[in-house]
Amino acid sequence: MILGAHVSITGGIQNAVVNAENIGCETFQIFTKNQNQWKDKTFTSSEINSFKEALNSSNQYKDQLASHSSYLINLCSPEPEMLAKSRQSFLSEVHRCDALGISFLVFHPGSHLGKGEKWGLKHISESLVWTIESSPESKVKLLLETTAGQGTNIGYTIAHLRKIMELVNLPERLAICLDTCHMFAAGYEIRGKNGYNETMDLIENEIGLQYVCMFHLNDSKKELGSRVDRHEVIGKGNIGEDFFSILVNDERFSNVPGILEIPGGNDMFNLCLKQLKKIRTN
Repeated sequence: MILGAHVSITGGIQNAVVNAENIGCETFQIFTKNQNQWKDKTFTSSEINSFKEALNSSNQYKDQLASHSSYLINLCSPEPEMLAKSRQSFLSEVHRCDALGISFLVFHPGSHLGKGEKWGLKHISESLVWTIESSPESKVKLLLETTAGQGTNIGYTIAHLRKIMELVNLPERLAICLDTCHMFAAGYEIRGKNGYNETMDLIENEIGLQYVCMFHLNDSKKELGSRVDRHEVIGKGNIGEDFFSILVNDERFSNVPGILEIPGGNDMFNLCLKQLKKIRTN
């Protein structure tokens, strides 16, 4: 597995590369704008060139980089104005990734806000088709992220992700990001070889492991099936280091990025990356 972390772009988009190098990343994920504000962001040619020059200078981060979309976006909002705003914001995320040469855009599927899961799955899929049709030249792959199942969020079951992929039916543009904390909180017993194998077999049968293009590597503060999204440092939570040892050494994911999103800042990112590299034997 290719190991990295979510890094800051504070002070300029090019600083993401420096931050990633400083903590020992082999790949990285960023926000291309403030994730908690609607205000849009368009990078200047100078900013884009600075980012690409930093990448070239590092001679390490050529592809498989990721951006995570804004937390405000809801691709199945029942409010027409909010849905239109979410779609446009999501499309802008795609355009920024294309401009920067970022391969993947990770996103939370959406929240049905009481309309029901069937309704939510249909409307998320319609939003994704709209986005893809509105960006026909884009090279960015959209990655549906598993969710913990809090509130009315869609995406906490593998069946949800399968249904969205079926409805969109554009596998060249749409794939999966598995968040280990979210899956565990949603009730998937991923610990131990039996639990791990059963979960991966389910994903293979429902979707196909070839569509798993990224992992978010997070331990969980909360217990199995809590449906509460609380990330923890690797090995310090309820999932435990043994699971991550199995995952990062699974040859089926040898070229798949694994991104840390744990608490503790850069120092903890650095420690956990060293930890994961140490237990990675392949």
